[in-house]
Formats: sequence, C-alpha cells, structure tokens
Amino acid sequence: MGIEVGGLLGLIWLIILIWAIVKVAKSSAGTFAKILWILALLIFPLVGLIVWLLMGPKG
Repeated sequence: MGIEVGGLLGLIWLIILIWAIVKVAKSSAGTFAKILWILALLIFPLVGLIVWLLMGPKG
C-alpha cells in the first residue's frame, strides 16, 4: 500500500511542478526571469515552488 500512495503523491507533485513551469512560460515576465524561475523549479523543486508561489511572476 505504501508504494501506491508514494507513487500517487509523486504523480501529483509532478503535475503541480509542470503546471508551475507552464505558468512561468506563459507569464509576461522577461525571458531571463522566466529562465531563472524555470531553473529554480527544476533544480530546487520544493523550495523553488514555494518561493515561486510567494514571489513569482503574477498574471
């Protein structure tokens, strides 16, 4: 049962991470800022996502 739960949580985390990257790519921020945010999300998934939610490009 633990493997299924871990797999499901991993899948949900992956979907959230992909959603954040798509939101960054579609934002009105400059190209350099988009690249930095996407790298932060890929290199530091948990911390990057939290920081992006708090301080990231809006709209």
